[in-house]
Amino acid sequence: MNQIFYKYQGTGNDFILIDDRAREFPTNDQKLIAHLCHRRYGIGADGLILLQPDEQSEFYMQYFNSDGSESTMCGNGGRCIAQFAYDLKIVSEKLQFRAIDGMHESHINGNNLVALQMKNVSSVSEEPNGVFILNTGSPHYVQFIDQNIAQIDIVQMARAIRYSDRFATDGINVNFVQVMPDNSLAVRTYERGVEDETYSCGTGVTASAIAYAFVQNRILPSFTVRLGTPGGALRVTFNKTEESYFTDVWLEGPAKFVYQGVYTF
Repeated sequence: MNQIFYKYQGTGNDFILIDDRAREFPTNDQKLIAHLCHRRYGIGADGLILLQPDEQSEFYMQYFNSDGSESTMCGNGGRCIAQFAYDLKIVSEKLQFRAIDGMHESHINGNNLVALQMKNVSSVSEEPNGVFILNTGSPHYVQFIDQNIAQIDIVQMARAIRYSDRFATDGINVNFVQVMPDNSLAVRTYERGVEDETYSCGTGVTASAIAYAFVQNRILPSFTVRLGTPGGALRVTFNKTEESYFTDVWLEGPAKFVYQGVYTF
């Protein structure tokens, strides 16, 4: 079977995109998906995303981790599939699609900038040592640190958390965050399913921005947080109510086409 595929990346978070409107891709073949995502024996990617037909919106986004397992929402992947659908000329600059966590609105803003509306966040668990746990479409562990984030051994530190008794069964994404002098955030993320650090994580930076706003304890009609990841810069905006309920959450950053190919299997 010959499969046409497209590679896209959003701040270094890279994905295999497949137009599956005919529903021909073998979604139950976890070994195949893992093979396609393998960086030595396959195409190589942090995940694989299918664009499928949907009765409730313009398309459905089905997302798989690089280990082949179907996963929860991926923010950078959502921005990439919005750009992909726009490049296929099946949507306009403003579009709506459905993913595993519900409906998402997206705006193609030009110059490869794509904004994606994320889910509202009604619960943030604050724990000792600058730790926050919340769900932004995927579950995240966010820890603020005082040391230089570029110098930490993120894989060792994150795996101790991700495979702890508390999180081993379902897994959790682990983010380490350093507040910079200009109040932007430097973020590094270890993703479950990839089981390694990725260059960027959309739901992770969203979780980090919301945790930072929770720390600030300020009520603003619109809260904007600038974030830097190893793969590039992102921006998160949202409203924060007195009850620490976060609404109108948007993730914005670049989403770029890399190349197109055909894979035979």
